[in-house]
Amino acid sequence: MRYTQTTLKKLEGLFDELDYTIRYEKGNFQSGYCLVENRRIAVINKFFDTEARINCLLEILSTLEFDSENLSDASRELIQKWKKETE
Repeated sequence: MRYTQTTLKKLEGLFDELDYTIRYEKGNFQSGYCLVENRRIAVINKFFDTEARINCLLEILSTLEFDSENLSDASRELIQKWKKETE
């Protein structure tokens, strides 16, 4: 997976399909991000570059439980590509 602005936009779209809101804000995060589970919000350190933002979103994605059947084809392809690379 390439660490580009386009990849970041695809991941943000995937989170939108999962009904998660992504916010980039200043904060004191130990891991670089914070998940507000009951409100389905992911807050990521706004000072991170594109690569760090993508890594945070992928780390969050690995902790979420979701049904990939409800996602668009493009999102499913993105997830499959990411899983293939992590194996």
